[in-house]
Amino acid sequence: MDKLQIKKYVNLVCINSYKASKYARTLSNTHRNKVLSTIISGLKDNKTQIFKKNALDIESAKNNKMTDALIDRLLINNKRILSMVDGLRKIKSIPDTLFKTSNKLKQPSGITVEQMRVPLGVIGMIYESRPNVTIDSAGLSIKSGNCIILRGGSEAINSNLVLSKIIMDSLKKCNLPKDMVQLIKTTDRAAVSELLSQDQYIDVIIPRGGKSLIKKISNESKIPVIKHLDGNCHVYIDVDAEFKTAMDCTINSKTQRYGVCNAAESLIIHKKFPKSQIIKILNALSQKGVEIRGCKTTKSIFKKAVLANEADWYEEYLKPIISVKIVDNIDDAINHIEKYGSKHTDSIITNNKLSQRKFLREVDSSSVMINTSTRFADGFEYGMGAEIGISTDKIHARGPVGLDGLTNLKFVVTSKGVIRN
Repeated sequence: MDKLQIKKYVNLVCINSYKASKYARTLSNTHRNKVLSTIISGLKDNKTQIFKKNALDIESAKNNKMTDALIDRLLINNKRILSMVDGLRKIKSIPDTLFKTSNKLKQPSGITVEQMRVPLGVIGMIYESRPNVTIDSAGLSIKSGNCIILRGGSEAINSNLVLSKIIMDSLKKCNLPKDMVQLIKTTDRAAVSELLSQDQYIDVIIPRGGKSLIKKISNESKIPVIKHLDGNCHVYIDVDAEFKTAMDCTINSKTQRYGVCNAAESLIIHKKFPKSQIIKILNALSQKGVEIRGCKTTKSIFKKAVLANEADWYEEYLKPIISVKIVDNIDDAINHIEKYGSKHTDSIITNNKLSQRKFLREVDSSSVMINTSTRFADGFEYGMGAEIGISTDKIHARGPVGLDGLTNLKFVVTSKGVIRN
């Protein structure tokens, strides 16, 4: 398609989604859950076709010399199909809050003021790599009474096409407009720019991807954006940390899976934490193939470490590399996170209650943890069923964005004919 054709195509998709949104918001929870059940059946019944199409994307990724971590993000296997299914089941089980009212207050004037939870309307989802986002986003959108326009990356186009067909077929089987969930089928980047200009029809844009994608969307969009920035997550081992907890949480945070935004990329250690234990933790990372890039103190303690440069402290590696900083105290640790972190997820390992409270209050990230692996920063693990992204913004949606993040509140005012004097 040329630019004019892309403009017309994207515009038509947005118009159709806008029209469908007027219907989507009227659906009962029973009807919405029926669609999710039908999608679950579609995933189970079409595994062979899903694997076949995904194999095309994996082959292309290898030919294009993509990293192992990025190829891992692309992969759909039986375990990940089951994860998608589990996510949809959990979304189904979440109590429906649409059009429920709260915060009821009767005013002296005679009016009663409440707030009602309502769908956002039309969501534009722009994402890279992971095809499971197609299912998670569609499931959350349907459950929350929204419509969604999906624009995945070119590297996952075959996977996204087969998954979106399962979703649209499920909508059709439930006698619902297929335009409630649409996939932009062209991989031309001009489609993204066109989507960002459709403020007449789209209510919010949610991007998931690298810094360059998020920056482009934030700069170009005429539509409000819920940003999912990079995950430079930190684990801070305090002087009062228990060794086994420090070891287990550090290893799991970094090595359980490399190519994800909630993997730890930076390790901070109090200078009074025993050196012998520091060496054991760094040795354990090294034995798992993780390269240690440390400050001068780290390098003096652990000879295998590579001297870190300034850029390392900012880096989301998404590979077996971790930066390590030895600090004088908890204040230095918090300041390091404030300067170099991405406000995603940061964890303190300590048994000191005062240090725990200080860290929770002063680290300004969307998820702050105590004695816990950063890998738990995930909508599924938080009981949301799935997430549409992890917002690092300071808006109504912060952290893993589930159903509540895809709705907002409007005021409802009632009275018995009261007029203002």
